[in-house]
This record gives sequence, structure tokens and C-alpha cells, in this order.
Amino acid sequence: MSKRAVILAGGKGMRLRPYTVALPKPLVPIGETPILEIIVKQLVRDEFDHITITVNHLAEVIKAFFGDGRKWGVKIDYSLEDSPLSTMGPLSLIPDLPRDFLVMNGDILSDLNYSAFLEKHIGSGSLFTISSYKRAEKVDYGILKISEKDDLVGFQEKPSMHYDVSMGVYAVNQKILQFIPYNTRYGFDDLMLAMIREKNYPKVIHHAGYWLDIGRPDDYERASKEADTIIKKLI
Repeated sequence: MSKRAVILAGGKGMRLRPYTVALPKPLVPIGETPILEIIVKQLVRDEFDHITITVNHLAEVIKAFFGDGRKWGVKIDYSLEDSPLSTMGPLSLIPDLPRDFLVMNGDILSDLNYSAFLEKHIGSGSLFTISSYKRAEKVDYGILKISEKDDLVGFQEKPSMHYDVSMGVYAVNQKILQFIPYNTRYGFDDLMLAMIREKNYPKVIHHAGYWLDIGRPDDYERASKEADTIIKKLI
């Protein structure tokens, strides 16, 4: 079965400056390998045969690096945004999307099996499936539990909070395009709220493996320090 992936690579990478002044964020390296090249190699390994990269900021640099994809044994083409369209808006510009396809950010590292994730989505019959990850964040403050009478009845010193986050990896049915306005800035949050309002609830599949959001400076620094181990683990 042919598998299609859309990689969102049009952002300016403001959080990763100064790394992204001359390089688009997806080409920032982990060790010697650009993040986006790691993702492309993973998708090829997982039997995706067509990748569309959405580009805007420093688009020509990305296109010059990846070309038509033949170096990696995959068809790569591009969808150019004249202005930033956020997360879901770029899908409105791609005319030949199949019934079900993968959409992912171009700045994440994960050991998720992308093919298996897409197949689970197709099997569920869902219009939209989110890959989620449980993240822990340490709170730098003492947390007060206060009663209705303003008495302190509980206290936690700098606790760790655990919550489920979107990994930036989605499996999408083409019918979702009815929600997305053409060539208009439209984010993941806009789409989720629209679907929830209509009670057309997206599915969520939890991933218990490895995940880093390289758009976050602390995650990028961690990945850079562990580059050799990460690259061997992921590709």
C-alpha cells in the first residue's frame, strides 16, 4: 500500500535562535545529521514512498538539500506557503492528498513506528488521530492547596506535574479538509476546537517510547549532547 506523509517545515524557528538565523529549523543538525534528514530516513524505513514538505522560511535551502528525494529512495515534493499558515493551513494547498495520510512537524525526534500509527488510525475509522506523550515538568514554586476559608490545608514543594501532550504527529483522513479554510492561517488548536464543537472527536494513541520536541531549546541541547546515541537509536 502506498503511504504518504506531509512534513511541516515552514516555521521560522524563533525559539532556536541564533541557530536558525541562517538555517531553517528542520536543517539544524543533531550531531552531523539534520533533524529533517533523520525524519525522512525513518519514513523511508517505515515504507512511506511519497513525502511532501511544506516550506516557507528559507524554502530554497530545504529544497536544495532534499531535491526530489532520490538520494533517500523516496519521492519528495514541496508545497510553498506565500505566508505562514500555521499547522493545518498548509494542507489546504496540497491538491492530491490520499484518503488517509500522515502529518508531522519537521522538528521532532521519536522512535514511533509511523507506519503502524497510520494503520491504527485507518483501522479506527477516525478522521483525525493524535500521537500523544506523557511529559513531566518540574514546577519551580511551592504549590499551595487552599480551603474555601483561605486556610492552607496542603503543600507541595516544587512538584513534578505529569500531563499528556501532542507529539506533533497526526494521522489524517482527507475529509478533515472540509474544516480547513483555503490558504488561511489555521492551527492545530483551531481544528481541534472545531471538531470538539461538532462532537466529531479526534482519537488519541499514547506513545510510551522516545520523543523530543527539538523546537524547544532545552530539548535541542539534550539531543545535541546525546547525538550519537540518538541517531543509532532512531535510524
